[in-house]
Amino acid sequence: MVLSFTGTHTQKVDGKGRMSIPADFRRVLETGDPDWTPGLFPRMYLLYGEHLSNQLHGYTVDEFRAVIDQINALPRGSDKKKKLSRLIIGQSILLDVDRDGRTVMPISQRQKLGIAEGELTFTGMGDHFEIWKAETYTNEVADEMAAWLSEQGDGFDPLILLDG
Repeated sequence: MVLSFTGTHTQKVDGKGRMSIPADFRRVLETGDPDWTPGLFPRMYLLYGEHLSNQLHGYTVDEFRAVIDQINALPRGSDKKKKLSRLIIGQSILLDVDRDGRTVMPISQRQKLGIAEGELTFTGMGDHFEIWKAETYTNEVADEMAAWLSEQGDGFDPLILLDG
């Protein structure tokens, strides 16, 4: 069974950039790290590409390697491969998660989110998770979803969007 990143969690980041990864996200990171064994700490990829504007994305090692494999399969020297390589491969970092479930977010990524320390919102997206400054998440995502849902009417079942 493949685990997925699910749920929305509020976590803190301190002045040194230490942030706690939600416990259930850590389980997904463990299963998605081919070098992880009990007693070791999982690793994760943090994607901070310019296309992400006010958010960061977290990936398991396996999932991020699958993305890299797709990029590497593109024709050598193609414009598409260059752009994707720069945005995805060139703007990501491999991080270790420590025994307390924390990792250190580099200063440049904290600056991108506009946060020195404070609250972050982690939201599961299945194959990856998003990291937002909590206030930005509320203003850009939660409020937008609430407005969209209010337009759908009573009894709306979002699963109908899966029908084809």
